[in-house]
Amino acid sequence: MPVLASHRKPRTKVRTTTPAVGLTTAALASVTLLSTQSATAASAEPKPAVEEVQKKVDALYRQAGAATQEYNQAKAASASQQAKVDTLLSDVAKRTEKINEARRALGSYAAAQYRNGGIGPAATFFLADNPQGYFDQSRLMDRATERQQRSVTEFRTQQASAAKKRAEAVKSLETLTETQATLASSKKDVQTKLTEARGLLSRLTAEEKARLVELERKKEAEAKEKAAKLAARQAAEAKERAEAEEKAREEAAKESGDGSGTGSGTGTDPGSGTGSGTDSGYAAKAEKVLAFARAQIGKPYVWGASGPSSYDCSGLTQAAWREAGVTLPRTTWDQVEVGTRVATSDLKPGDLVFFYDDISHVGIYKGDGMMIHAPKPGANVREESIYYMPIYGSVRPA
Repeated sequence: MPVLASHRKPRTKVRTTTPAVGLTTAALASVTLLSTQSATAASAEPKPAVEEVQKKVDALYRQAGAATQEYNQAKAASASQQAKVDTLLSDVAKRTEKINEARRALGSYAAAQYRNGGIGPAATFFLADNPQGYFDQSRLMDRATERQQRSVTEFRTQQASAAKKRAEAVKSLETLTETQATLASSKKDVQTKLTEARGLLSRLTAEEKARLVELERKKEAEAKEKAAKLAARQAAEAKERAEAEEKAREEAAKESGDGSGTGSGTGTDPGSGTGSGTDSGYAAKAEKVLAFARAQIGKPYVWGASGPSSYDCSGLTQAAWREAGVTLPRTTWDQVEVGTRVATSDLKPGDLVFFYDDISHVGIYKGDGMMIHAPKPGANVREESIYYMPIYGSVRPA
């Protein structure tokens, strides 16, 4: 019997997706695991030590100090340039008025000539009722022509002068714009550095902040120790000088008593008196400077400020020496060029001490290795050892 064909539908082979699902799940699991590991690794990155944060913050404050000096310099230049521009513009306005006056005079001459109709001299002679009257009028016209010529010359002179001043004003305005751009850039730079420093400090824990305070105290103690050593050395040197001077006076008196040293005694006294007078003059000025500086202790440091309620470092030194009748420039970079350079061991009260290789900070020496200065943002004007920061050099302003 023949085999009947099956009427059943052939089974459709269904491709299983289970392995794919397994792979996808595994991939997702791997991605999740990697993400978790990355997050863990990121959170596990070592936090900077407090000492490192202190160094970064100090560096940022120093950079902000340098940017502050750039700001002060640009601000002073901007004010000076603005005054120059104002003077030039005022001058241009005055010269323009003179040009207008000359133009009006020329206009009146032109109008008179137009009214006369431009008739030639021969026609005017023949048409005149009185020939003598013509000659009189002709002489007047010659003088009028001379006045016209002078007016034209004056007009051209004023026009050229005004054009020159106008060009100077335009150039000065361009310089002013550049200076103001530098001012804005320096201001932004200061703000950026200070924001970064505040951000670093804000991320410290209470324990880390306490550690930072401890490090600052240690740094201050070390600086004060160095100041004490300088004070002791200066006192010893002063004692030696006093003893040497006393010995010299005794020897001079002995020679004078023997009747052989009158001439030498006369020669010695004027020199000694001159030096003493110079020292006492500077000491009197320094006393005024330090009295002013002490009165500012406790007032806040504000970058770009020069008093009376707040100061930056060079603003304080400038204001203090102004009290003694001495005008200092605005920035540390310019103040360091004023007066006489002195060694650290030869410092006297009132001298200016500058810090860092970029000369971005300055304080007023008060004696015994100590100074009065406006330190940094967040701090007030205070007394501090000159060894708290690396010294660049010192000057005696007067």
